[in-house]
Amino acid sequence: SFWMKDMKFPLDIIWFDENLQIIYIKKDARPELYPESYGPDKNAKYVLEVASGFSEKNGLQIGDKVEFIY
Repeated sequence: SFWMKDMKFPLDIIWFDENLQIIYIKKDARPELYPESYGPDKNAKYVLEVASGFSEKNGLQIGDKVEFIY
């Protein structure tokens, strides 16, 4: 799980399984809510932190699969 200790701005935090399928999204995780922590109920392999609002703007939902391009 993640918390927002010492962060200066809100984030969307996105958890993925081994198949790059989204298993949990915490939208708008705010620093002032520390020590609240966030995380999925099942194991994740990858986590991506992005600017707050990114998930909504891009229509991301649990169950979506993503592709990372290098």
